[in-house]
Amino acid sequence: MFNFDYKDKNIKKVHFIGIGGISMSGIAQLLNFHGYEVSGSDRDDSETLDNLRSLGVKVHVGQRKENIEDPNLVIYTDAILDDNEELVRARQLSCPVVSRGVFLGALMKNYKYSMGISGSHGKSTTTSMISKILVEADVDPSILLGGKLDEIQGNMHNGKSEYFLTEACEFKGNILYYYPSLAVILNIDEDHLDYYKDINHIVSTFIGYMKNLSEDSKAIINIDDENCLPLLEHIKGDIITFGVENEKATYNITDVDFDEVGHPSFNITSDRNGFGRHHFNLGIIGRYNIYNAAAAIITSFETGIDIEHIKNSISNYHNLHRRMEVVGEYNGAMIMTDYGHHPTEINATMSALGEHKKGRLICAFQPHTYSRTKHLLNDFANSFNDCDEVIVTEIFAAREKFDPSIHSIDLVEKLRENGVNAIYIKTFEEACKYIRENVKEEDTVITTGCGNPDVLAKMIVK
Repeated sequence: MFNFDYKDKNIKKVHFIGIGGISMSGIAQLLNFHGYEVSGSDRDDSETLDNLRSLGVKVHVGQRKENIEDPNLVIYTDAILDDNEELVRARQLSCPVVSRGVFLGALMKNYKYSMGISGSHGKSTTTSMISKILVEADVDPSILLGGKLDEIQGNMHNGKSEYFLTEACEFKGNILYYYPSLAVILNIDEDHLDYYKDINHIVSTFIGYMKNLSEDSKAIINIDDENCLPLLEHIKGDIITFGVENEKATYNITDVDFDEVGHPSFNITSDRNGFGRHHFNLGIIGRYNIYNAAAAIITSFETGIDIEHIKNSISNYHNLHRRMEVVGEYNGAMIMTDYGHHPTEINATMSALGEHKKGRLICAFQPHTYSRTKHLLNDFANSFNDCDEVIVTEIFAAREKFDPSIHSIDLVEKLRENGVNAIYIKTFEEACKYIRENVKEEDTVITTGCGNPDVLAKMIVK
């Protein structure tokens, strides 16, 4: 088992293969702040790499074996393939070479109170909500986020306390390396099917994660999600549940309402620790955000934060970047971008926007990975029913090699079969030109995907 201790003076130089990723860059910054000599590489240059350079991190664009000099530790992202020449070179050395997930699990153990936020959807939003609450309550936790939050000026925060907050992603079974003192499970859905066999494989992995929790830990579980229910019998610590209009839940969400814009409000009732009954208002839209906010509220309360402070912070929360983010306007239309890349996420976002739209709702979707597009093709085809038009761009391959058996045109044809007005436009440049020529006043245009569709949104506004 790999162990990492901040006090271990034998590790001085750490190299990251794939340092530009949102999680990798956050860990790199954290180690840099702790005085380690950090270096790394990525395939392409980016604003993230520029930020790392400004902090004194040595960054290489392009991944070559020469980039591996004399590190004491090498950390690689899951997107790196086994034949990557930096990874091959690193494994020839005598220093430890570990994946991001293995390292994150070891990093957690440096903190007395560690919080891992898991779920197929909503991890980043929920983690950022908790981040805002804890930072504004002067808890000063160390934080690793899957997005950029204004309250911490980025995707990480180097705190001085014994609290550590991170997203705990299930990809490649990484959660099996984590042993937090508090674990949140928002939901469990079919995803990452390039690794998992099926939903049963995913659920069994979450069960394995729950078995990691100690007897003095807390597990906060959404019991409205049927895939979460099998986890309950495998938790040795304190089981805390939440749900909407669910009297079996420890924390019951009731009286859900929406204002004219779509901002939710609701009550939460519980007999636990004198919580009682409290009313909450959100400053973001989307029915799914009720669950995200409830998880953040419960986690913060269970951490000892005053309920009135929680109410104030949660009502003033205004999303991470790339989560239903307004980029600007063009020709009287609102241009937005989102990170949604799974059918469930996309459907929830389009439904929330469609419910309160004035003009047309136009979505430009960049599919992410061939395997996800292929395995969930029919689900994707049913995710855009609230849109007036869908533009599908080229698939963002990410960690995968070209697969000729799936193409964006396949999704366009499925959408058309479902009665959705859909077209295929290969490049962002062509999509930008098309949107600019066709968008009208009061339309809403949203680009979505976890590749780089925010670039398209910015191109339209510029």
